[in-house]
Amino acid sequence: MRYLNFHDLQSKLGNRSRSSIYRDLDCGRLPRPIKIGSRLYWPEADIDAAIAALAE
Repeated sequence: MRYLNFHDLQSKLGNRSRSSIYRDLDCGRLPRPIKIGSRLYWPEADIDAAIAALAE
């Protein structure tokens, strides 16, 4: 399983701004991140599933 840091997540989502990504997290359009140490990571499979669900 691959984990995306915030920069990778931004790139995958078309270089969206930090505020728009966190707004999507608050609204439930994107899955919540996993905290590993002091950093946040998103499982790539969860992000791919969320993108596919939004595309439908």
